Amino acid sequence: MRADSWGWAATIGILVIHKDPVPEAELWAMAPSGVTLHTARFESPRRRGHDYGEDAALAVAESADVARGLDFFAQLEVDVVCLCFGSASFLGGPGFDAAFAASASKLAGGTPVTTAAAAMLDALRATGVYHPVLVSPPWFTATNAAATERFFADAGIEIAGTVRFDLGPGWRGLETFEIYDNGGHWYVRPEEVYRQVRRSFPATADGVLIPGSSFRSLEAIEMLERDLGVPVVASNQACLWHCLQLAGIHSVVSGCGRLFDRRLPGLCRRAVLASHD
Repeated sequence: MRADSWGWAATIGILVIHKDPVPEAELWAMAPSGVTLHTARFESPRRRGHDYGEDAALAVAESADVARGLDFFAQLEVDVVCLCFGSASFLGGPGFDAAFAASASKLAGGTPVTTAAAAMLDALRATGVYHPVLVSPPWFTATNAAATERFFADAGIEIAGTVRFDLGPGWRGLETFEIYDNGGHWYVRPEEVYRQVRRSFPATADGVLIPGSSFRSLEAIEMLERDLGVPVVASNQACLWHCLQLAGIHSVVSGCGRLFDRRLPGLCRRAVLASHD
């Protein structure tokens, strides 16, 4: 008989858009013993067949689904909550993460709240990466891609180059948003992520940054680090690491990258927690 997976060490709540299956799968795959994940879904601010609108970040911040999920997390008494949707932060720009974390924490009964973008920034700093190659999912629209690069540049992360993941000939004629609308995220294979990143890795890069929550890449992290000799930071990996750090959990998580050997820098941690006071 298998032991149950009740979160006797920590319980983590994650906010995920309604059509993204990847964060749950990857976070559960990484979660150490005694840590459980609990999901609340909210409707994506991007409508099918369209690019993101100007108010995409505001739509997430004011989402009734998000508010309801945070209330449920408060009732569940989870230890920490993470918004696993970096696009809201990228499109929202400087200040979105702190404002969202503060207001969301109140709705969650005082529970600490973080975001995928904040987690990735702290992960990059913790691993000493300031000039990564950015690996873009094929469904990142021009609006989203530009916002992503601008977000990290504003935080002092100089992108050394970009790799746009290629799903193959059958997907190349589609608009970027049509790739996701037609289920392209189900066809990403970590071995192909490994091959494309390794083939296009620039000599000037000191790490790899994979910012898409929907972009399956977990299984490629360890091999990329071994063969490229640099740290890899991916959205869902960083989300779990950040949540564990904020919950005071420092369990060994093997096979998921150098990041899990690092502690959240004291200054960064105090700043995140202070935003919830």
